[in-house]
Amino acid sequence: MKSTRAIFALILGLAAAGIGHTADAHATTAEPMSSATWLSRYADRYKRDWGVEIVGVRPVSSGYMLRFTYRVIDPSKAAPLFDERTKPYLYDAATGARMAVPAMENIGELRQTPKPVADRTYFVIFGNPGKLVQSGGRVKIVIGKFEVDGLVVD
Repeated sequence: MKSTRAIFALILGLAAAGIGHTADAHATTAEPMSSATWLSRYADRYKRDWGVEIVGVRPVSSGYMLRFTYRVIDPSKAAPLFDERTKPYLYDAATGARMAVPAMENIGELRQTPKPVADRTYFVIFGNPGKLVQSGGRVKIVIGKFEVDGLVVD
């Protein structure tokens, strides 16, 4: 059991530090909108409707996982994102593949579900088996009724 806890601690440490993020340039030249452009275009909608500011999605753990990060602006509006009964998913736009949040045997899902606090940043870790989603890929995040579509992986 100690080895499972050690692995979980390593995964969370890597996710929090952003280690495993590749800084390679986007492979495609026909990318219509960068991640920064997307975030600036739709930021007000998520702040107004859900009380969160989307930070982004980036590969972690050498690309075998993807970290979706967001900052809570209004805890009451953001509360549905922290409901343990909802199952978050990440959809890859290119393949339609659905990635779930990995669950460790003794620890549970690799997502944060405390009571939300304003001006704090939270994350959800999604599995990325076979490194299916690469930097520059477009994804959709779904957490209950909360949906972020067209988000570009950093």
